[in-house]
Amino acid sequence: MTPDTLAALTAARAAKRPVVLATQVPGGAQLLLPAPDAPAPLAEAAARALDRDESGTVTLDGAEWFLNVYNPPMRLIVVGAVHIAQALVPMAAQLGLAVVVVDPRRSFASDERFPNVTVMTDWPDEALDALAPDSRTAVVTLTHDPKLDDPALDRALKSDAFYIGALGSRRTHAARLKRLRELGHSEAAMARIRGPVGLNIEAVTAPEIALSVLAEFVAVRRHSPLADKAETAAAA
Repeated sequence: MTPDTLAALTAARAAKRPVVLATQVPGGAQLLLPAPDAPAPLAEAAARALDRDESGTVTLDGAEWFLNVYNPPMRLIVVGAVHIAQALVPMAAQLGLAVVVVDPRRSFASDERFPNVTVMTDWPDEALDALAPDSRTAVVTLTHDPKLDDPALDRALKSDAFYIGALGSRRTHAARLKRLRELGHSEAAMARIRGPVGLNIEAVTAPEIALSVLAEFVAVRRHSPLADKAETAAAA
């Protein structure tokens, strides 16, 4: 690896930017992707590898390349330190997610209720600004309180978060969308919100609801047909 390539890779990892180090086999020629001058087939293969989180060898135009994926950890930002969050957080950790719980209510957002988890007691809009959700981030709001959920959703919709979910009934969600429209969000933007959040498995208890949320998260992450809602959020 050349010093320039090593420096670029180190900088990308420090910035938590997803990249692929492509190495030609044999020969050893290397290219850090994405790159504007990369051959289209190699760029497309690198994008697929990043999406799947899978390193491996591909053959392109008669040449073999080993694609080494450097993805930052998936993050889950949970807004609302409620009982569902207490079930959701340990399950999410089992999936390898880096979890942050956000709730300004200190009686809820405590280390005792969420041991070994990053807890922020900032207001959700301030927390989301600091956390800067990216394409490897999911945001889920659980409070049912517009004062907490709406600012978080506003910031999430302005970010590259790949999964945005909000707990609540269809009626609650319709009222939420009305408020977000008043904040200037378009129908297309609001369609990104999974509301009511979670796959429809008739969940009732907190662990069941947490399971439905993570099941939908995985479905979206893996591009499963199960991720397709019968109705878009904006049409609710």
